Amino acid sequence: MNEVYFPALFPGFPLPEELVEALGRLAVVHAELDRETRTIRLDAQAEQYLAEKQLQALCRDIEKEYGLRELKLSVRYPASELPNMDFRDLAQVFIRAFSPSAAILAGAGYEVTDEAVVIRLKANGKDSILQNAKKAEQFLRDRFGVSKKIEVEAHSNLEGRALFEETARIRAEALKNAPAITASVPQGGAKASGGAASTPAEPAGALFYGRPFSGRPVRMEELNLDMFRVIVEGKVFAVQHRELKKRGAWVICFDMTDYTSSVRVNQFMEAAKAKPIIDNVQPGMWLRVQGKMSFDRYDNEMVLQPNAMEKIEAPKRRDTYPEKRVELHLHTTMSSMDALTDTGAAVKRAASWGHRAIAITDHGGAQSFPDAMKAASKAKVAGTDQNIKILYGCEGYYVNDVDDRIAVHGDGDFSFDEEYVAFDLETTGLSSLHDTIIEIGAAIMKGNEVLSTFQTFVDPHRPLQPKIVDLTGINDQMLAGQPDISEAMPKFLEYVGSRPLCAHNADFDIGFVTAACEKLGLPFHPTYVDTLILAQNLMPELGKYKLNIVADALSLPDFNHHRASDDAITCGYLLMRFFKMMQEQGLDSLQKINPRMEQLRSGSKILDRRARHIIVFAKNSIGLRNLYRLISYGNLKYFKRVPIMPKSELLQWREGLIIGSACEAGELFQAILNHKSWAELKRIASFYDFLEIQPICNNRFMLDKGLAEDEEELRGFNRTIVKLGEELGKPVVATGDVHFLDPEDEIFRHILLATKQMPDADRPLPLYLRTTDEMMAEFSYLGPEKAHEVVIENPNRIVDWCETLRPVPHNLFAPKIENSVEDLKALVYGKLHRLYGETPPELVQKRVDTEMHDIISCHYDVIYMSAQKLVQNSLEHGYLVGSRGSVGSSFVAFAAEISEVNPLMPHYLCKHCKKSTFFMDGSIGSGFDLPPKNCEICGEPLVRDGHDIPFETFLGFHGDKQPDIDLNFSGDFQSQAHKYTETLFGAKNVFKAGTIGTLADKTAYGFVKKWLDEKGMTVQRAEEDRLVQGCVGIKRTTGQHPGGMVVVPDYKEAEDFTPIQHPADDPDKGTRTTHFDFHALHDTILKLDILGHDVPTFYKHLENLTGTSVMDADVCDPKLYEMLLSPEPMGVTEEDIDCNTGTLSLPELGTPFVRQMLLDSKPKNFSDMLQISGLSHGTDVWLGNAKDLIDNGTCTISDVIGTRDSIMTYLIHKGVEPSMAFKIMEITRKGKAKKLLTDEHKAAMRANNVPEWYIDSCLKIKYMFPKAHAAAYVIAAMRLAWYKLYYPVEYYATYMTVRGEDLDTVSIMAGQEAVKNKMKYLKTKMNMKEATAKEENMFTSLQVVNEMMARGVKFLPVDVYNSDAKVYHIEDGKIRLPFSALGGCGGVAAEQLAAARDDGEGKYLSVEDLRRRASVSKTVIEALEAAGALEDIPKTTQISLFDM
Repeated sequence: MNEVYFPALFPGFPLPEELVEALGRLAVVHAELDRETRTIRLDAQAEQYLAEKQLQALCRDIEKEYGLRELKLSVRYPASELPNMDFRDLAQVFIRAFSPSAAILAGAGYEVTDEAVVIRLKANGKDSILQNAKKAEQFLRDRFGVSKKIEVEAHSNLEGRALFEETARIRAEALKNAPAITASVPQGGAKASGGAASTPAEPAGALFYGRPFSGRPVRMEELNLDMFRVIVEGKVFAVQHRELKKRGAWVICFDMTDYTSSVRVNQFMEAAKAKPIIDNVQPGMWLRVQGKMSFDRYDNEMVLQPNAMEKIEAPKRRDTYPEKRVELHLHTTMSSMDALTDTGAAVKRAASWGHRAIAITDHGGAQSFPDAMKAASKAKVAGTDQNIKILYGCEGYYVNDVDDRIAVHGDGDFSFDEEYVAFDLETTGLSSLHDTIIEIGAAIMKGNEVLSTFQTFVDPHRPLQPKIVDLTGINDQMLAGQPDISEAMPKFLEYVGSRPLCAHNADFDIGFVTAACEKLGLPFHPTYVDTLILAQNLMPELGKYKLNIVADALSLPDFNHHRASDDAITCGYLLMRFFKMMQEQGLDSLQKINPRMEQLRSGSKILDRRARHIIVFAKNSIGLRNLYRLISYGNLKYFKRVPIMPKSELLQWREGLIIGSACEAGELFQAILNHKSWAELKRIASFYDFLEIQPICNNRFMLDKGLAEDEEELRGFNRTIVKLGEELGKPVVATGDVHFLDPEDEIFRHILLATKQMPDADRPLPLYLRTTDEMMAEFSYLGPEKAHEVVIENPNRIVDWCETLRPVPHNLFAPKIENSVEDLKALVYGKLHRLYGETPPELVQKRVDTEMHDIISCHYDVIYMSAQKLVQNSLEHGYLVGSRGSVGSSFVAFAAEISEVNPLMPHYLCKHCKKSTFFMDGSIGSGFDLPPKNCEICGEPLVRDGHDIPFETFLGFHGDKQPDIDLNFSGDFQSQAHKYTETLFGAKNVFKAGTIGTLADKTAYGFVKKWLDEKGMTVQRAEEDRLVQGCVGIKRTTGQHPGGMVVVPDYKEAEDFTPIQHPADDPDKGTRTTHFDFHALHDTILKLDILGHDVPTFYKHLENLTGTSVMDADVCDPKLYEMLLSPEPMGVTEEDIDCNTGTLSLPELGTPFVRQMLLDSKPKNFSDMLQISGLSHGTDVWLGNAKDLIDNGTCTISDVIGTRDSIMTYLIHKGVEPSMAFKIMEITRKGKAKKLLTDEHKAAMRANNVPEWYIDSCLKIKYMFPKAHAAAYVIAAMRLAWYKLYYPVEYYATYMTVRGEDLDTVSIMAGQEAVKNKMKYLKTKMNMKEATAKEENMFTSLQVVNEMMARGVKFLPVDVYNSDAKVYHIEDGKIRLPFSALGGCGGVAAEQLAAARDDGEGKYLSVEDLRRRASVSKTVIEALEAAGALEDIPKTTQISLFDM
């Protein structure tokens, strides 16, 4: 082959003048071209050294000239050129591996010796350079073919900061007069129309920071610390600015990418200078930034320090073809660990391109349907006022359990009594395309007789493989001189005549005969019977079906297996036996066999068969229900690694479905790959409603696997499908098998596939959403008319077949409870009159009537009564129930005893004479804060109640929100509450609320790091973060809500709303969950949140121990509010317990964060505590918001925005119109105030004297907590605080029983000093971030133990006769440790110890006796010994002679 020189590859391209001579002698020795990704890779050899910087600039210019995505040029030089190497090229090896190397190598030089390349540094840093010496040595081998060591000489012994300052000085000196860096425009990022890059060389941007600038951007993968002035452009994907309030400054920080790599833009700035950056830079925008590369010592990273920025238009791919395609094969992030397409983004993109529809076809499921529906409701097709249409489907894992392999092929009908030819072949291999026949054996048979035989060897004209010789006993000598296939095949066909054929695994033998006949031009259209299929269907118990195994099962004579003549006769005898079996079933001819075989085959061994792919669309509402049913069956009945969709079920539920042949993993494509006959291909294709073809790149892996010889053969596969569609009159559609939205997203899928250890994880596979232009170009080999048909006409035809559907029905479908309306009215109005008299105050009556009207008219009465019945059932079992969420906003919920929170305005109420006084001006935040007072009429103490919570926050301003009733049941009773739900509504109608577990940041980070390590890549932190961000949110597993129960009404089926599955695909758990995430069903079917919580369990234990009802605990006791700020009301000091509040162990109030909030805000009453609770659960409401306002003296804890409801009530009290107040509250609580709070809203607030700080506070809020939820939490916390204050022994015993895990019993029994020492040890480990989660939990428990001991409460040790399994009992004012408190004694062992004590055998005779009766391990016995619990018990039962 003649040498090809570089300029010849790019004729007409003007080479740089200084490189013309060198490039003219640059010989290209290897070239790779990828048309799909528009990349070229060249390996070349040069006579003289060319600097890498020059080559990279040349490549970028060629990329731009020819519209390439990337040109990779790797050049090898003779060893003699090593001394002429540009040292900067070697330095880059070190810099890419460890970016601070740029500073260390500044001003360095090198020398080549016989054994090494010696690098001489200007300062120190030798160790940092040598750690990457291996990579530099590899660079020398790759570039020059030499094996030399890297040696480093340091010219300074400076270290630490002195070294940093010296290297910085050297770098600054070297770069002092460096010109601005220029390079070609990045081509690796987003593309324009038709996939071409659209970024202009010098875009005109909107400058918002610094001075105007110009120049061409550098690819981010080329950035290094030697670039003193540089321009980059790309997409902002993360913003992490940090405010330094004390210094009045900011650290501006954001990450950008151009898809070749990423860079962090980072710099400290005064607040005024930073403001335009903070105001303008947002994730998702495209920027052009000029600055200098620098090393950030804080992050230990190379960063870009900006001096100018401008906004630029984001490059966009556009669909410019006049008519538009529709994508019918698209996977979203709900295709588990396989696809990255964001559903909403895909729908929006398709609509913006003018596509009138888009299909969703995730693997085996439908979990993206709700998101697609939501996205479509907002996406108008470009140029129209029509919403884009969604085709709801899935790519099922299809098992053809009906007729995957039929027994009889061909149209000929012969009776069982006629002659047939049994035959068998021996071949050189398994492929009818590449291998050939070496022996033909046949026999004409009838009834029980062999009428004649035929045998011939065939010369293959090639040597046999040893494995074929071993298998068949045929060798090359036996075949030498035998007939050629051109002679043997006509003789065989003449022998067969018009008789039907039979063979065992007939597809194999018929395939070889067909291939030979095609090559010879001989007609061959036989009718033939496959005895393998008959054996599988008539002898299902056999399991294995090789010819010899079936023959043995039928007691046929021994034969010479794997020789054609013997195999043929044995096969013929099999068919004789099968004819008799089928005659007994009423069959007498060949054409009657297949229908019977389908009946026998259907439903058999479904989980043992290999699944293929299939596309299933819902055509109408019936089809949608049937699709859901098939998904349910796949998950519940046919799950084996994936949910299987059997053909038998598909046929039964086919109404309303459209079925497509899918990708190369589909049944039809596989049949084409296996060279099935044309008749067989037509039979398979006839099942489908449409056939599918895909771009050649999707199947290019077949070339590497030897499944196809070249791309033309791949096109031939598609042409075969097109021909099948023409003959059968079925539409053929071109799809993209989309797995990600844009080409640059492909890297994320490589990472995902690598986590599954797929060997071809890094194989290029551009499965992105393609434009019509791209697809028309891809299928141009079919001709313009056919390409138009498969790309545009037929996909739109499928769209026309499908109705517009809602995957989740509109409106609420509540279950039925008999007399629910009447019962709810009786409960509510009954309590209303018991509390407020027969003629309640007008505001109370109006509130009740309004709520009841909205509840009943919206059919929410069943929801209320369901919750009421669950609460009542729990109360009957002795467990109180706490409410959570917004349910406490409803007075009906309070009156029905679902919630303990009274949402009316603060008021006094006399239980005796029903007199009430309401405070409606907003001056009182909670009725609990009213001073104690007696009734003026009867003298009875007045009830103080009401928390001023508007009903609208629960059901909306017009009753347009579905109520979400969340209830906290005791953890001990939760499972019984779940079972009671099944009792109420029927087990078949109740499901656990499903959840979808997606890839989280931490896990994705691990995947990315592992992928980078395996590839030997080192990237900047910003690029790491981009890769992580690209993988986050992909479905990984499914689960169940901890307390969510979903109820399907008995007049509907589950599949009217959602498919059903097992959580985490685990059928062994027996739990059934909704396939859709429960949030998607929130407004459609009843969901009850039956959560397990500690507080109701606390209540039960405390009531049992103290005899005092929880309802008698005075949450208004002033001493409780003193406890919030000091432990002294408990009789101890801060020094005694190492805590400056009395709230340790109290739910919601005991964490370090909330304890500090209490000290900072100094709450004085219950309404202040509501603020604390709201602030501690909100987002961006305390730190940087309310706390600053309090610290600055702007307002107090009583005034800040603490809960969502307080926004509405505050604004109404100020005079803002109620509906606007509600709107402002809704906008603010969802964190959308910056975007949605209009000038009109702000003007209304200002007009009613709402202060500016209040409006500013609204703008900062991301999420607000409901006041009703806060009220329920604070009521519980203050009740427990009351017990803690007045019943310390009972409180601590209860706390330890319910929450006392991970205790150190050895320290506890050693006394308070030992506990303190242990705490000190654990705190040191926690400060050093070395503590385990168990140790952190132990520290929390020991804090409570220390407080308890300081208050004089003592523990009693574990006692084998007196300790309970898990409960901390009180004995003589002290707390007895249970068995479970021992380290190494788990729950089961603790129960066994307790059971052994009470087994009726009396005292333990010895430790041996205890271990025998309790059946516990040696570890448990050792724990008991260490605790001193076995001191009085002998070790053994054996009696000594001296004891007699």
